[in-house]
Amino acid sequence: GAPRDTLVSSLTVFSTKQMSFPRQQCNGDNCCNPLSMGAIKKMVEEEVPGIYVLSLMIGKSVTEDTESGFFMDVNEQVAFACNKLAQDPKLKAGYNAMGFSQGAQFLRAVAQRCPNPPMKALISVGGQHQGVYGLPRCPGESSHICDWIRKKLNSGAYTDAIQKHLVQAQYWHDPLNDDLYKQHSLFLADINQERVVNETYKKNLMSLEKFVMVKFLQDSIVDPVVSEWFGFFKTGQAEQTETLQESALYKEDRLGLAEMDKAGKLVFLATDGDHLQFNREWFNAKLLPYIR
Repeated sequence: GAPRDTLVSSLTVFSTKQMSFPRQQCNGDNCCNPLSMGAIKKMVEEEVPGIYVLSLMIGKSVTEDTESGFFMDVNEQVAFACNKLAQDPKLKAGYNAMGFSQGAQFLRAVAQRCPNPPMKALISVGGQHQGVYGLPRCPGESSHICDWIRKKLNSGAYTDAIQKHLVQAQYWHDPLNDDLYKQHSLFLADINQERVVNETYKKNLMSLEKFVMVKFLQDSIVDPVVSEWFGFFKTGQAEQTETLQESALYKEDRLGLAEMDKAGKLVFLATDGDHLQFNREWFNAKLLPYIR
């Protein structure tokens, strides 16, 4: 594994920005607020003495960082992060990365595009690796309102202007318009090898020692929730889902995930609770072993 002083924790820009919903607050002394990246950083430092934790921030202030999570080209954010990692002398020997929510798939792009310094382990906490096709806390898939809004968003999600300037559109994945998604998704379709197979992406991802994916069983934010385990809706409809292992991505092994799975490199964790809701005990027991 990576030396203890070379953990990079994607705990700011690649973590706290999801969709437009209120920040979730702490409940009780033993619970951390998962969206308070400073609290996560402090907790890791307390649990693993001597560890070096880098919290990535895009922009010169917290405000700029927050805005980047909604309105900045994800590909530019990934390039910025790669440059920052490469310039940090403490990360030369390699590092472990932890990303929360959309931060997880952004960090996966870092792993695939930027092999130096090498990422050792990637821990995805509620990440949407096959994107989303739904609305936060929308009242049920049968709701006509949900479908109407979803179709309105989808009608503009793949225009160049929205793809470039709205972060959430860059991982919007419409199973009803698969060709449109593959042609015009500037970020997700690229890192998921939907257009062409970039052998470098595959090689770099397969160099991970562990790829840990956490799914929240009561998640009301991510739709479909199986995206947190790299699953998604079956193509052509938006009701039935398929697992990663049932997908063409896995069967054709375009990213090397099937080979990684067989080698025991993929770890699928599940926990009760809504999006990013966990307590310190669970975090220490389930996630810390991968960064110690």
